[in-house]
Amino acid sequence: MRLAKLFGSAVVAFACVASIHQALADPALPPGERDGSHDFEFGAGLWKTHIKRRVHPLSGSDKFIELNGTVNTHQVWGGRALLEEIETDGPNGHWEGLSLFLYNPKAHQWSQTFINSKSGVFAGGLIGSFKDGRGELFQADTLDGRSILVRGVWSDFTPTSHQYEESYSADGGKTWEVQLTATKTKAEPADAPIVKNTDGSHEFDFDFGTWHTHTTRLLHPLSGKKEWTELDGTTVVTPVWGGRANLAEYKADGPSGTIELLALRVYNPTTHQWSINFATPGGGELSSTPGVGAFKNGRVDFYDQEQFNDKTILLRFSLFGGMPGGAQSEQAFSADGGKTWEINWINKYTRD
Repeated sequence: MRLAKLFGSAVVAFACVASIHQALADPALPPGERDGSHDFEFGAGLWKTHIKRRVHPLSGSDKFIELNGTVNTHQVWGGRALLEEIETDGPNGHWEGLSLFLYNPKAHQWSQTFINSKSGVFAGGLIGSFKDGRGELFQADTLDGRSILVRGVWSDFTPTSHQYEESYSADGGKTWEVQLTATKTKAEPADAPIVKNTDGSHEFDFDFGTWHTHTTRLLHPLSGKKEWTELDGTTVVTPVWGGRANLAEYKADGPSGTIELLALRVYNPTTHQWSINFATPGGGELSSTPGVGAFKNGRVDFYDQEQFNDKTILLRFSLFGGMPGGAQSEQAFSADGGKTWEINWINKYTRD
């Protein structure tokens, strides 16, 4: 979700956030609905994992390979999200992945977004919920040009173990073929891998830490009006996944109330570019299309295409350090294919 999505409802942002927090705190939920915001807390901590994966899905082959490694899962964004870092070794060498779990308090559903370290690209997202002590998340996907369904299941929970199973269906969910099982058992901190990176994944290191954030926001972009509003708050940037990704948690207050955002920034070692995706407390999932950009002379410009006021526009989100006393980010829209840009959101960061 780009910030473009916020402009249409910025006036009611505080009311929405407040109602979400109230719904999570109020046990009197509507009949038949439950607060599932704590469903994935069982996974927090460090785990050893044994993975068995089918080599040729939906081909009739029963050839599997096995991998062993660790899964490190921890709560982020004040407990509203979980981050899962996976590192394994098998017959084909070393493999790593990153998953972000987000809860939608309105739909009472979870989303899981996965990234492979070799590509640095998001691989869609599973969405679903827990029922009777079992979590089931689903996704429509393609395999070898065919449309399929993917089902992820979390089950067999004990204080020291649990299991994940992933299955594919090529007939609309009538039958399922298990593609992967992962059995996880509690591990000790000494079992955690040591990750060392020496590539461009350190370009965001200057941004780590806590920043006081002063925001200036244009109320009506691309309208010709120049009415601005101001907010003040905090941005906390934390490295994850050995520094190849980081989380930025933004919270600010202004005349229209409180705005909160989570940004996940991931390094792609193949293209040497970064991607950025946003989430809001009430959204329950990351934006489907990331902004993509690369650092040059200490500045990164992320570009994306979005819908704004029923028009297709270009969006540019820029971040740069080296400012007196801190750093700065800016968002700009273009309605003419990038010939001209109108800046509509400015964040000035100073060390808290």
